[in-house]
Amino acid sequence: MPSQPGKTLDSFPNPRPERDYTIHMRIPEFTCLCPATGQPDFAELHLQYVPDANCVELKSLKNYMWSYRNEGAYHEAVTNRILDDLVAAVQPRFMRLTADFYVRGGIYTQVVAEHRAEGWHPAEPVVLPPPVRQ
Repeated sequence: MPSQPGKTLDSFPNPRPERDYTIHMRIPEFTCLCPATGQPDFAELHLQYVPDANCVELKSLKNYMWSYRNEGAYHEAVTNRILDDLVAAVQPRFMRLTADFYVRGGIYTQVVAEHRAEGWHPAEPVVLPPPVRQ
């Protein structure tokens, strides 16, 4: 197999470090194991971040996510661990990880974890009027 699961997260230099911009990633096939039953838990992860000097490299991110397939983890713990590992790898200005776990026993779980670099403040949002229709 050319790729293997692994915990290494690689990065590359941000092509526009002077600008705040947001990277959105949708990871629809996250799987880990329930630590109580050993059954698989499935989730769709949504990663949003404002990079600083580095961006996360996608192949390493894919292999990193794959590495959880056979690990037992509570939803809250695995979401925070992934966020911590990503923050350590790329040192973003801001990062939010939302984990939407699929139904288990009639319950959906959503865990949202955030990181904000010390001293970083987002720019004021720009609100534009709706387009004029003719």
